[in-house]
Amino acid sequence: MAYKNIEVEEFINKTYSKDPAPGGGGVSSLCGSLGTALAGMVSNFTTGKKKYAEFEEDIKEIINKSKKLQNRFLDLIDEDEENFLPLSKAYGIKAETEEERKQKQKEISRCSIIACKAPMEIIDTAYEAIMLHKELVKKGSVLLISDVGVGIECLRSALKGGYLNMMINMGTITDKDFIDKNLNTYKNKVNDGIKLCDKIYEEVLNKLNIEGI
Repeated sequence: MAYKNIEVEEFINKTYSKDPAPGGGGVSSLCGSLGTALAGMVSNFTTGKKKYAEFEEDIKEIINKSKKLQNRFLDLIDEDEENFLPLSKAYGIKAETEEERKQKQKEISRCSIIACKAPMEIIDTAYEAIMLHKELVKKGSVLLISDVGVGIECLRSALKGGYLNMMINMGTITDKDFIDKNLNTYKNKVNDGIKLCDKIYEEVLNKLNIEGI
């Protein structure tokens, strides 16, 4: 099933059910897609306005980038499930002898690396989309500044959700090279992304002339 093609209510009901998918990864991707779509909405509203003519080329670029990132997030909903399936099967392998247990752990580790791929890309894609809102908080129509704030909060959820889904799989990986290559890189990217979200959110509040919460 392609989850990106089903109706919103059906997606939510499937998430609510006991089925493992869509789960946290798929929901994180959906949040990211919504947050990126808001970047597109703000940009589409801003383009062509005389007041923002100096930013016209930048806004057009954001329109194109936001659409690509929005679609990438939607694809990741299904990729996250597809990448999880081998790991689910690995956990079901019967292992009675010590050798069988070692082989099972090896297979779980291999499949955990596969399961990490979508969450890691969710983080990468969220970070890219956050950068679009960083521009829009200054270049987008002030009439839609609250939508920039909502968009950045959706992307914060995608960023942190991707990290949580990456980390739960990291715990069963025995490949030290993979962990050394990716663990700190993504931890730092998430921390940097959260700081950016905080800054952008504060700028939105300032433009709305309201106190932070």
